[in-house]
Amino acid sequence: MTSADAIRRIHAKGIVPVIRAANVDEARRAVDAIREGGIDVIEITMTVPDAPKVIAELVKHCGDSVFAGAGTVTNAKQAETCLDAGAQFLVSPGLSVPVLETARKRGILAIPGALTPTEVMNAFEAGAELVKIFPCGSAGGSKHIRALKAPFPDARFIPTGGVNLSNAAEYIAAGAFGLGVGADLVDLQAVRRNDLEKIVAMARALVQTVSLARAEAR
Repeated sequence: MTSADAIRRIHAKGIVPVIRAANVDEARRAVDAIREGGIDVIEITMTVPDAPKVIAELVKHCGDSVFAGAGTVTNAKQAETCLDAGAQFLVSPGLSVPVLETARKRGILAIPGALTPTEVMNAFEAGAELVKIFPCGSAGGSKHIRALKAPFPDARFIPTGGVNLSNAAEYIAAGAFGLGVGADLVDLQAVRRNDLEKIVAMARALVQTVSLARAEAR
């Protein structure tokens, strides 16, 4: 899959669930619920215990039905490990040029993080095609995205941090390319009490909200 293909896959539903499970079983059940809810992109963060093993297991479990990425990738060694485990894209909380270069050599999309205009410029200068705006909620939320889109009208931003069902439409209206959604979608307490329908319902609601917001923004 080319970088352009990866970008299209992420944009299709416009939601990147950020999964911070405690083990492979939790991650698998969360992913199955997310997938049932209509989202086929996931991000397993490196803060998950044995994250590369979790990624490898999910890639084996889900096959092509899920586009699996690694998140919180902060250096080239982590990037290599995640890619060897089968990660299909990489996400970082900030800009690491070595991570971008490692992904580029392997033909894989890497999404660096940024928050300020200077950081956004540095990310694009380093070759980024998508930029994660993090932590977006604490920096003004959708207003921050709208402000960044003024000097960067063609930029493709994925706000993450504080994104949920109640503000998803606002982010899309502000010009977000996609949304990174964590605990408000991937509720690990619901997974642990086997209330997976809660995650399924939230996934469906987010998909519908993004779709309607995009239609209204056209």
